[in-house]
Order: sequence, then structure tokens, then C-alpha cells
Amino acid sequence: MRLFFATALALFLGLAMTRVFKYLHLKLPDVTAFLVAGIIVGPYVLGSFGISGIGFSSMEEIERVTFLSNAALGFIAFDIGNEFRLSQLRSTGKAAAVIGVLQALTATLVVDGVLIALHFILGPEALPLPVAITLGAIAAATAPAATMMVVRQYKAKGPLTDLLLPIVALDDAVGLVIYAVSIGVAQALIGGAISVISVVVNPLIEIVCSLILGAVMGAVLTFAEKLFFSNTNRLSLAISFVLITIALSAVKINLGEVRISFSPLLVCMMLGTVFCNMSEYSPDIMERSSKWTAPLYTVFFVISGAQLELGVFKDPTVVIIGAVYIISRCVGKYLGARFSSDMMKCPEKVRKYLGVTLFPQAGVALGMVVSSQVLGPESGGMIRNLILFGVMIYELVGPLLTKISLEKAGEISPAISEKQSRERFKKKAKSQK
Repeated sequence: MRLFFATALALFLGLAMTRVFKYLHLKLPDVTAFLVAGIIVGPYVLGSFGISGIGFSSMEEIERVTFLSNAALGFIAFDIGNEFRLSQLRSTGKAAAVIGVLQALTATLVVDGVLIALHFILGPEALPLPVAITLGAIAAATAPAATMMVVRQYKAKGPLTDLLLPIVALDDAVGLVIYAVSIGVAQALIGGAISVISVVVNPLIEIVCSLILGAVMGAVLTFAEKLFFSNTNRLSLAISFVLITIALSAVKINLGEVRISFSPLLVCMMLGTVFCNMSEYSPDIMERSSKWTAPLYTVFFVISGAQLELGVFKDPTVVIIGAVYIISRCVGKYLGARFSSDMMKCPEKVRKYLGVTLFPQAGVALGMVVSSQVLGPESGGMIRNLILFGVMIYELVGPLLTKISLEKAGEISPAISEKQSRERFKKKAKSQK
């Protein structure tokens, strides 16, 4: 009951914070408001008072409701699958694939180069070489959730948006491969040997198995939808399939050194892709699904804000190295997107603003942090603190930069005033009477 009340308060406070931002004339995306609300209900503010149900008092309490976050990420990935319709990929598929791979590799190379140089400047005790290499790999990952929320809130539409969503989705697969190679090299530097199976085979198995599972579930969903004649029932069926798919993607099978596992984001993205390309009902179902999941997304970002570790600011070394990581990753993302979009002869506005929209980082990076604990408590702990520092900055600033970039590219229509919005609502209500 205590966690139930804390989660309900998180949802309410997230929505209330958007009104506070509006009242203060802060032209910030709702994502930022949700994250700020999360910090307020987290262990460092309301949770520190120890009053039952008023906020989350510890990270352990937040972990007990992260199943909501997992569900939200699954629906976000399912929604992104809608961007991979064959009709659209014919015009943007090649460019999205090339830019998606090259910008991720560039970010990794830039961060690796800068942090390895910093390793020699500060010394191995301040920044161990395995930590620097692992951070470079994590730099490839981008947060699809924050980007999707900004695009949906402002109804962004245009060449930049058409490229952005597929690229953000591809980051998951590219990041997995880069991370697996880098973590293998990092382990070898600590004293182990590089395992071809862990560096090459297991990541490829994870990607292939994820795509196969998602495709199978998408095909079954398409067939099952034909058995129902109510769009409400079809929506319920789609929601149940997304939840089942999320649960199945948590399965892990170890066959000696070979590990069969799945990426929830890739699986749900493939589920959405196959469903949207095979089902005639998909446009209506996807539109209804986006409305149904809105409160879930709010809770997801508020919980994400509550998970931000404000304690990382206490360590000056983390702040210095974290600042270098953030800046170098942004430079890598921007340059990678710029020269790869130049290569693909994209419109000037896409070349100019695409890189900035790729700055947000969260979920996938935090998943990589968990895996990096194999480097030992010291190196793993340092990576965790540095990425948490970066995620906090990226999540609070990244959505705003994404919004500004989409505005500059002319893909967000000028916002109507609060008064105009109320008048439109009243006219619509009268017409329905």
C-alpha cells in the first residue's frame, strides 16, 4: 500500500510539475518536468523525511516499482516499431542505417580518445584504462524514451524526425556490439583473456534472437487481431502481447560459455515493426495505444528522476571526469551525425540539427552499467557513478536540446496559447452535445 501511494503521488506530482513549468513560463518539455518531479519524490527530497508513502525513501523501494519502467520501455519500443514501415524505409532506410552506425562509432572513438588521454594525464589511479574504454562503448547508446516523448508531445514531423526515430532505435543494436567488444578488451587489460564467444558470439546471438522473437510475436499478434471485431478488444490484445513479449525477453539460457538472451527494446521494436507492416488495423491500434500509455510514460520518467543519484556530485573526480565524458560524447555524436548525413546527402537542416537530438542518454546505458560490474567493484563502481552523473545531466538538458533542434529545423509547429487551447476544447465539447 505504501508503494502504491508513493507511485500514485509520483504520477500526480509529475503532471502537477508540468503546470508549474507552464505557470513560470518555462518553455521546457514535459519530460524535464517529470524528471524534476522524480527528484522531488526520490530519496534525496521527500523520501528523506521517512514519512510512510510520501516519496521513495531508498533506491531499494524504487527498484520494487521498476516493473512499470520496464513496461513503459517496452511500449516505447513497440511505438518506435511504427517508424519502420516499409513504405517509409524505402526513402529513409539506407540513410538511417548508415548514420545510425557511423554516429555511434564516432561517439565511441572520440570518447575513447579523450578519456585515454585523460588517463595518462591524471594517472591510472584516477582513471583506469579499462574504465576509459568501457565508458567509450557506453557513449554509443542513446535514450529512445526521452526522444520519443518530445516528438510525441510537440507532434514533430519532417525529414529530421523521420530519420531520428529509426536512428535512435538502431543505437540499441549497434551499442550492444560495441559494448561487448570493449568490455572484452577491458577485461583482458585487467588480467583476463579475450573470449571470442563473449565478445562476438553472445552479442550477435542476443541481437538475432531478439529480432526472431519479436518477429514471431508480431506475426502471431497480426493473426490474433483478425479474430476480434472490436477495436477496443484489439487494443487490449496488443497491450497483452507487448507485456508478454517483455516478460519473454527477460529469459536467459546459459549453454556453457554461450548465453542466449534478449534485448527487451529490440524485441518490442521488432514486434511493433512486424505488426505495423502486416496488420491493416495497425494505424488505429497504434494511435489508441499511444493514448492509453501516456500515464505509464509519465510514471516512467518520474521514477527515472527518482533514481538519479545526486550523491555523485560529492566526488570532485567524478564531476571532472564526468564533465569530460559528457562534452566529448556530445562532440562525437554531433560530428558523427554531421559527416554521415553529409555523406548521405541529407537536407541541410537535418545535417545541422540531427547530432544535437542524439544527446539524451539513459535506459540502455544504465543496462550496460550493470554488466560492467564484471570489471570488479572498484572499476565497476567508478563506471556506475560516472554514467549516473552523465545520465542526470543528459536527461535534464537533453530533451530541451532535442525540442530546440526540432524547432530550428521547422518540424515543430508554433505552440498555441493556453487561452486558444481552452477555446478549442469548449468548441469541440459544444459540437459533441
